[in-house]
Amino acid sequence: MLKSLFSSAIRADVLALLLNSPDEKFYVREIAKLLRKNPSGVKRELDRLEEMGLVYSEKVANLKYFQANNNSPLFSELKDLIAKSLGLPGALKSLLRANGIKAAFIYGPYAEGEDPSFVDLFVIGSSAPALLMGLQEVEKRFGKKISCTVIEESEYKQKKKKDSGMKRILSEKRITLLGRA
Repeated sequence: MLKSLFSSAIRADVLALLLNSPDEKFYVREIAKLLRKNPSGVKRELDRLEEMGLVYSEKVANLKYFQANNNSPLFSELKDLIAKSLGLPGALKSLLRANGIKAAFIYGPYAEGEDPSFVDLFVIGSSAPALLMGLQEVEKRFGKKISCTVIEESEYKQKKKKDSGMKRILSEKRITLLGRA
């Protein structure tokens, strides 16, 4: 089982996405778009994960939705393993992708290589309840408070040229999670 579980990079990415968003349902093309992978490869891996009992599917109209199987005996262990292997930035990246965020980065002491009890996260896009709930889960998992600033893309474009606080943030060292900021 272990050999078949970790033999594909696409499978690892799909597992990371689904396990980091266990209450979300995704269809194949949506997953492929979020992960920037070929839909046929994603579908093949989803079918294999479903055979293993790690995900399940549900057909709604003409779409087949996939979701992590919370009842799988391996669910919590795999979720922990993926979180440890991806680290805090990887967990945040998966969460942000799953919530349709286009650009985000970590700044402040954590990005500078320090290990503070908090992490400054800057998100360009719109906040959703699922994102906020996911951030709370990441906080618990990693034992760090996440200070999240969410700004609409149009406002970000205006502020990055004129706002001195924004210029300071953008001039500091940062860890890019998604997109270009």
